[in-house]
Amino acid sequence: MPADQASDFLALHSGAGFVIPNAWDAGTARVLAQVGFPAIATTSAGIAWSYGVADGGALDPAVMFERVAQISAAVDLPVSADLEAGYGDTPEEVGRTVALAAELGVVGGNIEDAAGGSLFPVDAAAERLVAARAAAPTGTFVLNARTDAFFIGGMEDPFAETVERAQRYVEAGADCVFVPGVTDEDTIRRLVAEIPAPVNVVAGLSAPIIPAPTLFSLGVKRVSVGGSIARAALTAVERAGQELRYAGTLDFLDGALGYADVQRRFDV
Repeated sequence: MPADQASDFLALHSGAGFVIPNAWDAGTARVLAQVGFPAIATTSAGIAWSYGVADGGALDPAVMFERVAQISAAVDLPVSADLEAGYGDTPEEVGRTVALAAELGVVGGNIEDAAGGSLFPVDAAAERLVAARAAAPTGTFVLNARTDAFFIGGMEDPFAETVERAQRYVEAGADCVFVPGVTDEDTIRRLVAEIPAPVNVVAGLSAPIIPAPTLFSLGVKRVSVGGSIARAALTAVERAGQELRYAGTLDFLDGALGYADVQRRFDV
């Protein structure tokens, strides 16, 4: 089954474009799968928040992998894991991370080229991807190389830096290139033209928010939302709490699913 899912998932990247939502536990994965998405991604931010800690490596990788395994087991769809920077300081450690993800039934994963707010040297970042590719050969795992030149900011020419890194990462074995932090339509169009692989853009991370159909028209093949659905859910929890605490009303239930409706979504 994972081999078929990997093939199906890779094929999505050569189509007209697809949205992959980010779940943070088995329940959200099942709900999103029932909506009809063709694949599910995880969100390291959403998973961290669900454990009551901040995003950015505060959560023990073993705990993160336990949650990723639960998500993968909960749905009969391709699952791509947010593997952050690979949970390792060396290429060998990154390779072991990818191998472990594949053992859990995950058929894709993001590997970032930055940690602690700084980009890795491009050669080092490429070596980490070579190790990831060796751990999960082409066709068995969709390797999504994330480059944070735009996301981190502060550099003289983030466009040129992104293109150079993307080209190196594709040479290292990446199937797709993930460029967060870019929200200008013309820049996105130019990136798509210069990057020799399908491009993944995250929607909803910052303003202006570009709808998925517009991103597809610019040539983007994969649209994810990071922790955006998790943020929306946590916002609903906070607003409900504030209403209960300060007004004592339950208007937050307007439009909410009933108990039986929720039960049906998890009735196996």
